[in-house]
Amino acid sequence: MLPDLTTAPLLLIAIAIGSYLLGSIPFGVVITKAMGLGDVRAIGSGNIGATNVLRTGNKPAALATLLLDAAKGAVAVLIARAVAGEDAAQVAALMSFLGHLFPVWLGFKGGKGVATFLGTLLALAWPIGLACCATWLVALAVTRISSASALVASAAAALYLWIWGPQSLIALAVVLAALVWVRHAANIARLMNGTEPKVGRKKS
Repeated sequence: MLPDLTTAPLLLIAIAIGSYLLGSIPFGVVITKAMGLGDVRAIGSGNIGATNVLRTGNKPAALATLLLDAAKGAVAVLIARAVAGEDAAQVAALMSFLGHLFPVWLGFKGGKGVATFLGTLLALAWPIGLACCATWLVALAVTRISSASALVASAAAALYLWIWGPQSLIALAVVLAALVWVRHAANIARLMNGTEPKVGRKKS
């Protein structure tokens, strides 16, 4: 089930572009460089997300990256909803997420989208967003593996929406979750052969 398209096409395009640019801000790179931690793309997995920032050993930097990556998705959704409506909010969610995955500032080589995914869900339907955040935390506590918790939480989103609604968000949740899983292809391979590192382990 998809939302009714009620926003004027030109406004929708403007919201899409603005949301993409907001989502493409690489906070992991900005924060690590600003804090003198070097370029996060040169350590560990090379990813710009909070998990790889944590491999610098700086927990405040990792937390700031997590919160800001989530916030950019949430802010894009909230602005779009205020300016237009629910259809624009979903477009903003998708485009801010794609901005994080494929940021123009980094040659379209971005992160895996987990924090931004959760941020958009919190703004779109906060009870579902909270349920997914709780799922992520529980899975992380059990496995101590960031990728496993991300995969579980993203897959749970559509299920939670199907049970509790709004069902107009299910299609978007499925698309975003599928992209999260695609971006975690290498992690899935390591999970299957038992070599995926646990949270907090540094990589050279």
